[in-house]
Amino acid sequence: MVVKYRFRLYLMTLAMLCGFGLLVYRLWSLQIVRQLEFVNKVPEAKRQLARIPGVRGEIKDRNGIVLATNKASFEVQVNLREVFEEYARQCRQKKVDIPVVPFEYMDRGLPRKKEEPDIVRMFQELIISRLDEMGLAVPYNADALRVHYRSFGGVIPWVYRDSLNFAEFSRFAEHNLGLPGVTVAERGSRVYPYGAMACHIMGYVRLPDDQRVSVEERKGWDYYMPDDYGGAGVEKSFDKHLRGKPGVRTMQVNERGRLVGEVSYEAPRKGNDVYLTLDARIQYIAEKALRDGKVGRGSVVVIQPQTGEVLAMASVPSYDPNRFIPSISQADYDMLLSNKTVPLMNRATRTFVPGSTYKVPIALAGCLAGIQNRNFNCAGSVTYGSKAMQCWIQRQSGGSHGSLGLSDALMRSCNCYFYQYGNAAGIDNITKVGKMLGLGERTGIELEEDEGGILPNPAWLRMTSPRDRWSNGHTANTSIGQGSVLASPLQMASVSAAVASGRSYIPHLLNRVMDHDELVMENKPTLRTDLSQFFDPKSLELVRKGMWKVVNDAGGTAKGARIPGVEVAGKTGTAQNWRRNEKGVRVVDNHTLFITFAPYVNPKFAICILVQGGKSGGGCAAPVAHRVLEQALALDNGYQVTPEPLGEVEGNFNPIEAVTYSDLALPVVAAADEDGDTGTSEPQHESTDEAPSPQNTPNIRKNADREGSEGVNSNRAVPKAEPVRRAPLFNRGGNSDSTSPPSNGGGFFRRLFRQ
Repeated sequence: MVVKYRFRLYLMTLAMLCGFGLLVYRLWSLQIVRQLEFVNKVPEAKRQLARIPGVRGEIKDRNGIVLATNKASFEVQVNLREVFEEYARQCRQKKVDIPVVPFEYMDRGLPRKKEEPDIVRMFQELIISRLDEMGLAVPYNADALRVHYRSFGGVIPWVYRDSLNFAEFSRFAEHNLGLPGVTVAERGSRVYPYGAMACHIMGYVRLPDDQRVSVEERKGWDYYMPDDYGGAGVEKSFDKHLRGKPGVRTMQVNERGRLVGEVSYEAPRKGNDVYLTLDARIQYIAEKALRDGKVGRGSVVVIQPQTGEVLAMASVPSYDPNRFIPSISQADYDMLLSNKTVPLMNRATRTFVPGSTYKVPIALAGCLAGIQNRNFNCAGSVTYGSKAMQCWIQRQSGGSHGSLGLSDALMRSCNCYFYQYGNAAGIDNITKVGKMLGLGERTGIELEEDEGGILPNPAWLRMTSPRDRWSNGHTANTSIGQGSVLASPLQMASVSAAVASGRSYIPHLLNRVMDHDELVMENKPTLRTDLSQFFDPKSLELVRKGMWKVVNDAGGTAKGARIPGVEVAGKTGTAQNWRRNEKGVRVVDNHTLFITFAPYVNPKFAICILVQGGKSGGGCAAPVAHRVLEQALALDNGYQVTPEPLGEVEGNFNPIEAVTYSDLALPVVAAADEDGDTGTSEPQHESTDEAPSPQNTPNIRKNADREGSEGVNSNRAVPKAEPVRRAPLFNRGGNSDSTSPPSNGGGFFRRLFRQ
């Protein structure tokens, strides 16, 4: 009997073992052997990839000074999936339905409707009500909340608040454990440590814009969170280098499409560091020169003549790019756009009528034609057709300059000379020289806001005004930098650099790109034209000598640019201009310029100064150049400059009689009108100072803020006494008022340290 029961027990045990064995085999077959088959049949049961934005690289000057970096900031993030699940749990307990809202969408070109959870109501009831009690609630965009939940669910948290201060961070950190899905997280955000300094070069970044992301970029990602992107300046130009490598969060999704956990996480990487050609010390000097000189609208461009490297590019009025981080408020943006002085405009790359500074390339055109040694007589006016085109000296005193050579004509800025000289050279040679120097076309600098200007010639006139015919009067007007001529301070600084070094380089801002210590890319200087192939040394020296006389001769118009111990060469210009004030009344708003290079032998810097609303180039622009050159040259002799954060320059339309500096015993210039380089004829253009379009900031409208065109320049031939200056940064052997250019070396420097 016992044996009988044992047999049955063994049989049952064997059956159970076989059954379990078959079950295990079946499970192994389904889950291991045929896994891919069933995964393909249930596509929702898979892993999904979420893109995590990378960290932007830093922007540095040539010496490694950081101009744009990232800082750790704290933000309140909300996992909307957790908010939904908590609200759904409460609904089940209360036995009520989950609230839904209708949602319209397009399906294959046809409008469809469906219902989706009312995440805004859930967020309001679960989170905002509690935050109100804590005093931490702020307004939010309900539409943005819905779109984010619809797009990302719980994979990428929604940012409710950013840039928390310490007190807010502490309170959130204390209370957020009681709020479903709410966390305080750290992230990197852009910061510009020097404020408004070099703002037009730096530009700014913008928050991710879903519409900018192409289908190709989204390919391979289940959840795509784009990077911050450059909105202007070098942030935009070098965006592909600055953007970091994205991180990857791999999430496991079950067969119902719900996230069940994180499989892996690869942290994002920082982008490449971009080193610019800028020298932060010289940039600071240039910015301070404009601010301390109370220039409301103007710019400074400093170029290295032997390479075309831009060492400084300052423009006022200015803005603080930190305003755009993480996003600019509508009030601040409207304020920038409504400001009539247009702080978003980069006046260094904006084109203006260059006035008599344009006589330098005209002088080179005559050298190309072989007429550089000819004299032309100034009788006070020159007649073309039925129109007498006067020289400034006749308008000013009824006099004339008499017979002049090229160097003296540059020194005195004689219009009658250049009317005749330009026509003798011919518009074709003027056009050839303009192309050699990069006039009438974009410079090639790595900025989107790079205007090409206008180099007028018969071909240009046929395109713009087919009924008109080019005449000697057009050439005469072009020869004094008036009429339809437009050039930017950057272009004119390049002209000065070409005359200084004998080579015309394409100006550039990029020095190198680095990935930590590894060189990714190095930017070499690009030669546009070697002037020695077209001009003999004696011809170039005639032009250089004329620019030297402008500063150093007793009859020169730029005595305000003299620096004891340094041979400075330059050319003043004042372009006649009008604008409409707030009442619609037409008022004078001349634009004064000064191009220069120094030292005369082995020049280190080429500069262009623009001062809008000034009285003369010699009285307004030359003193700014004096300030910049003196301090920049002193850097090699122990002068210390430590850049500091700079605030915004608001800008104004105040007329400027002369630029002076408060730390000088007396003004640098003898009188503001010693360079009366303007005329009284009507212009073709008029300033409007239009604000940039909100859709394409900061691309300024092409016809905004244009200068007067057909003005005639004026210089006073009789110089006035030099005022007393402060102690110089340099000293030179010999007489600083010598009337001939140095033959070799230009003397020696001796540094005088300030007390």
